[in-house]
Amino acid sequence: FYFRTTDVTGVVNLPEGVEMCMPGDNVTMDIELITPIAIEEGLRFAIREGGHTVGAGVVTEIEG
Repeated sequence: FYFRTTDVTGVVNLPEGVEMCMPGDNVTMDIELITPIAIEEGLRFAIREGGHTVGAGVVTEIEG
């Protein structure tokens, strides 16, 4: 995940019944970052894989 200038690894938890996302899908998912970073609701981020952007998102809720 790429937040502003920070690249951080995280674990994606998809909703029950969803196994994968395809281009054009809009999915609400939970992401657990392995390193704590400063983020806020409304912050946009990119999902990157192998140096390529494969998705984008917006932080909607931050859990403790």
